[in-house]
Amino acid sequence: MKRILIVDDAATVRMYHRIILEGAGYQVLEAINGIEAMEKALQEPFDLYVVDINMPKQDGYGFLSDLRSRDLPQTPALMISTEAAAADRTRAYAAGANLYLVKPVKPDELLVHCRLLLGEVHP
Repeated sequence: MKRILIVDDAATVRMYHRIILEGAGYQVLEAINGIEAMEKALQEPFDLYVVDINMPKQDGYGFLSDLRSRDLPQTPALMISTEAAAADRTRAYAAGANLYLVKPVKPDELLVHCRLLLGEVHP
């Protein structure tokens, strides 16, 4: 079973993404910021990260930059944020995101992008 880590400080967003992803058969864990996410990533590998940008302590950019700089399996990361500006998208890719979506994300949109990043669907 593929393992996905949802990194978002908003409990409602984590629950929304969890329900969609668990309903599709994925094992889902959660972290409330980049620091907690890194602690979990160092303990056990994930198949995909679903990451918010704006979080306390360490934001999504910081988490992905830190993750990409370490000698860890380079797991795909889907960044989902309310930030819709081109500069935010550019910064997300520079930090190590594989894909960038703007909230709110529809369930079928979330699933198709997650499956794509997990290598389960070919474009």
